[in-house]
Amino acid sequence: MSARKTLAIMTAVAALIAGPVLSAQASTTVPTGSAHAGQTRAAGLTDRQATELRDRVDAVLAQDPRARQISANTLTTEGGTVTVAVPGRSETRDLAAPAAAPSCADGHLCVQDGRGYIYDYYRCGYYDFDGIGDGTFNNNQTPGTRARFYNQDGSERWSNVAKSTGTASWSPVYHIRPC
Repeated sequence: MSARKTLAIMTAVAALIAGPVLSAQASTTVPTGSAHAGQTRAAGLTDRQATELRDRVDAVLAQDPRARQISANTLTTEGGTVTVAVPGRSETRDLAAPAAAPSCADGHLCVQDGRGYIYDYYRCGYYDFDGIGDGTFNNNQTPGTRARFYNQDGSERWSNVAKSTGTASWSPVYHIRPC
């Protein structure tokens, strides 16, 4: 593979990760011919992988009708963003090794679930959570800020004080209050 082609593929994968910066117009699906479909093609995803990614994004949109797609694999939500794992891509941010907490901007709470989805919360509030499996978190909020994680009935399951990282089982967590 030529250095030029390798650079093109790396640039396309970066576009999938940094899509929110590259794509200012939000949409609710990834229609053929859209900028988001172009991102999947530029990243070298097969038609099958692009369809699987679109299905994953559509599932998030069905779960949260207020969510808006801002790149091929990232959506804005009421509390922040969710980055959907790219099928077949282990080198992307959203498929980082589960033992490592996701990188997280200062003032944010970031959660990675067992599917490799990354939830980045940067607004205070009480949010429904659809994460599953075992994963990690990075509570990179102001020191002393307590993130709370809730059961289905709304009772507090556990909490964590910033700044810290750790592992958790997300399957029993139904709601999150980042701060």
